[in-house]
Amino acid sequence: MKNEQLSQRVEKVEELRNKGINPYRNDFKPTHLARDLIDQFSNLEQNELEKIDSKFYLAGRLTSERNFGKSIFFHINDFSGKIQGYIRNNIIGKEKLEFFNQFIDIGDFIGIVGSLFKTKTGELTINITDFVLLSKSLHPLPEKWHGLQDVETRYRQRYLDLISNEQIKEIFYKRSKIIRLIRDYLDKRGFIEVETPILHPIAGGAAARPFKTFHNALDMEFYLRIAPELYLKRLVVGGLEKVYEIGRTFRNEGVSTQHNPEFTILELYQSYATYEDLMELIEEMICSVAKDLTGVLKLEYCGKEINLSRPWKRVEILESLVGKFGKQITIDDEYLFNTADSFKISHNGVRGKAILELFEIVFSKDFIDPTYVLGFPLDISPLARRNDSNPEITDRFELYISGKEIANAFSELNDPIDQRERFNKQLELKLKGEDEAHEMDEDFLTALEYGMPPTAGAGIGIDRLVMLFTNSSSIREVIFFPHLRPENTK
Repeated sequence: MKNEQLSQRVEKVEELRNKGINPYRNDFKPTHLARDLIDQFSNLEQNELEKIDSKFYLAGRLTSERNFGKSIFFHINDFSGKIQGYIRNNIIGKEKLEFFNQFIDIGDFIGIVGSLFKTKTGELTINITDFVLLSKSLHPLPEKWHGLQDVETRYRQRYLDLISNEQIKEIFYKRSKIIRLIRDYLDKRGFIEVETPILHPIAGGAAARPFKTFHNALDMEFYLRIAPELYLKRLVVGGLEKVYEIGRTFRNEGVSTQHNPEFTILELYQSYATYEDLMELIEEMICSVAKDLTGVLKLEYCGKEINLSRPWKRVEILESLVGKFGKQITIDDEYLFNTADSFKISHNGVRGKAILELFEIVFSKDFIDPTYVLGFPLDISPLARRNDSNPEITDRFELYISGKEIANAFSELNDPIDQRERFNKQLELKLKGEDEAHEMDEDFLTALEYGMPPTAGAGIGIDRLVMLFTNSSSIREVIFFPHLRPENTK
């Protein structure tokens, strides 16, 4: 059936061209948006609308039609919303009506001109005096009442998803607003937005597998960035004391409802601040976004209520594990690794990795309201400052909301000698098969040797934050074009 409709519409295009009519013209200029007219004139009575001596020019996609022979009601959608149009034989003329019936299909873009009136049901409508075909659609749209339901098709053909499902548009409008609110918040507090490279000669700034590429002119390998951290800290060394970047990051890892190979991250750095200062900043920023977005500090997510009211809860990793497994978990490596093995945790004999992943498996699902997790082991935090009271842990936290990690932050390690030792330990782990361990970055070490002020930095997952504020259970719902396996593979 679809192939038949495609053939029919292609024939219409050919017939139009034979008549000297361009089915893809570009000379119509709309003067109004659908939502503007509805907001401005919906409350007026019919006699008031009749006094408006203006013609309105609108353009959009034809999404529905009711044909009564000598008259036609239809809706067009522009990016602001939809509005009804009305064509009547004795106003537009027999020739124009026949043209509409013969050549205009659901899915076509048209430009309309007319005045305003209200139907018997009270719907604001354009009484059309003229229209033009602007762009011919060769495929029929998804069925009107059910929209595009298949999840795979929705993600692969997001353009159809946006046409068919109004709530999906709302998710992405809200995403745009969230990012704008974050920028406004940081800009007002003296942060400056910067851009750092996507192509890195050394993969660094996070424990993750990178994507590799090759630059022909330079004859060298590059990595798509797994984090902008080390470049942003170079800027701090250069005297930019408050910087942030919102941009794409790439990690060659699994695909799931929580992970996409490329995602959007906010990274910010503030000199003369500690990780505790950033707890306050992140709390205030997310609460500010929530108030501007929804007006309240409570939101519904996947059937559970999340309360963003401050202060947010704080939890220590080792204290939690001792409460669950006993003191032995912190002093007996064999007991720790055996316990991790029982949860099928891959740790390569790295204590910190076993501790953290054990903690995440056992406890993270319980953190529905915002919770700061503290006390990260030194061996899994190579860029974070040692804690002054306990050198086995770092001044680092992760933020969990609804069982998901939303942010990772710490007081930055600015001691170049300590940093070199940490990188050397990471190289030892790499030799043992830990392929996510950090590389040695000599240029970054040189930058630190020139001196970096005391600094705290944070990375916040924008996609996961949008998931929370849009009640989306999958990251694929909040990314326009998520990565999927090819259709012909299983």
